[in-house]
Amino acid sequence: MATEAAPPLLAVESLVAGYGHIQVLRGVDLAVRRGEIVALLGANGSGKSTALNTISGFIRPMAGRIRRDGQDIAGHPPHRTFRRGIVQVSQARDLFPDMTVEDNLQLGAAIRGEARAGLARAYELFPRLAMRRRQSVRSMSGGEQQMVALGRALMGDPTLLLLDEPSGGLAPVFVTEIGRAIQRLKGEGRTVLMVEQNVRLALAIADRFVALRDGLVLAQGPVSDLQGAYEDLVRRIYL
Repeated sequence: MATEAAPPLLAVESLVAGYGHIQVLRGVDLAVRRGEIVALLGANGSGKSTALNTISGFIRPMAGRIRRDGQDIAGHPPHRTFRRGIVQVSQARDLFPDMTVEDNLQLGAAIRGEARAGLARAYELFPRLAMRRRQSVRSMSGGEQQMVALGRALMGDPTLLLLDEPSGGLAPVFVTEIGRAIQRLKGEGRTVLMVEQNVRLALAIADRFVALRDGLVLAQGPVSDLQGAYEDLVRRIYL
């Protein structure tokens, strides 16, 4: 876990973003330090995915700053952000369904990372992918496809991993497996900003949380500070 004294790897300052003239984020501040997992929480429409898409460059901010190691990357296109080590796994997963598991994984190392080491790591993290390496992604379950998407992101050796709803729509057995995988990444010192509707799962993994409501930061801080106030946080987010 990162220390509070460490400078942030990612610093988002007064971020305003949205679609057309509609503001979804209305002045969001958050920070992610190296080696920590931050859970970005909120109800549907609160701006969680918009925040990730703006950080990764798919949405151009209307105002504010996004700093990676002190350098402003706000408005950089996704390929430049990716080259700087910020890799996103979207809700849609964005896999190539008619390609094999292994071909999809190797695409993650096309610009960053080393394919052989990355494949070994992905198969060690998700053994069932090794058994299905020659299988087309289209024929796999949603949970297995999520494993492929996460494995492909890790192939790029990310400095910052952005996860958008990694457990969304999955069967309970896969929610558990994905949760364990993220726990392992935490143990390895990976840096993760994770959007998650499953608040209990997110808080079990994360070091800190940021809760959004209506495009504004409702609350944030170390997960340890909640000390049993989980239900109160959920009420504030969703009610």
